[in-house]
Amino acid sequence: MAVFDALERQIVAALQLDPRCPWRKMAAVLGEAERTVARRGSQLLESGAVAVVGIRPRPAVVLVEMRCLPGTVRAAANALSQRGDTTFVYTTTGTGDCVAEVLTEPARMGDVLSDELPSTIGLRDSTSYPVLRYFRTIRGWRPEVLPVDKAEALRSNLAQDSGILVRQQQMSRQDNELIDALCADGRMSFEALGRRVGVSEATARRRSEWLLTNNQVHVRAIVEPASFGLAVEALLWIRASPQHVERVGKSLAELPTVRYAAAIAGNYQIMADVTVEDMSSLYRFITDSEWAQEATGVDVSILLDARKRGGRVMRSPS
Repeated sequence: MAVFDALERQIVAALQLDPRCPWRKMAAVLGEAERTVARRGSQLLESGAVAVVGIRPRPAVVLVEMRCLPGTVRAAANALSQRGDTTFVYTTTGTGDCVAEVLTEPARMGDVLSDELPSTIGLRDSTSYPVLRYFRTIRGWRPEVLPVDKAEALRSNLAQDSGILVRQQQMSRQDNELIDALCADGRMSFEALGRRVGVSEATARRRSEWLLTNNQVHVRAIVEPASFGLAVEALLWIRASPQHVERVGKSLAELPTVRYAAAIAGNYQIMADVTVEDMSSLYRFITDSEWAQEATGVDVSILLDARKRGGRVMRSPS
């Protein structure tokens, strides 16, 4: 996988801070020519190296760790990635072959866990871990690429990582169509959104901003960490005593190494997704970080393949 050059890293970092940032504003903050930023940014989006997509949050979230029959791991991961309610699907080392995050409604949790997921091709058995709260989601991941002043100038209130599990509100047909459009293309212009839904550009802007502000749709930039030179990605299954869970979670969320961290119910208290340059860096992160001082145990799974990220099905491995 090609690694981003210096300008590409800045453009992607800007999109992570504000996925809908206009090229003109981005160029001004980065100190680059608008034509150059627009051209390079459009190339990144068109090539699929980065995607700006939306996702509908749900009030019930569960992580599912699956163990598969020999030779069926990729088939199981592909089947999971095709589900509309999965946000990420990873194949991993360790006791589980595949890990997925499922977003659903509380009333559907039983059907999903008892009837639907057990029918996944190749599944031998699975363990579910309901998410209690997020410390960081993928849209809050910010590799340290931009200086603080430029990052603050680009940061958008519409892309804040609240970490709150929000109940879906009753939506009009037009609001649902706007959400669907933003899920397909998070950078669709307000003019195009208005045409698609059949409202004015001003109405499309006002309703879209309301939906984003009220966490009815989350727009984020999706990118492979390896494109930033972060070749090793791992899932950390962390144990901590109840009084330390919040402190450990918040400590993890402050680190640019951490892409995702959530408090979960089950044999572990926190699951974190971390990205580093190499195995030596992962070892240091686990053994010599402040958060580790208050963890009572950590199980590590290395990510082998991401079949789905941020609700977007990724390219099949070669």
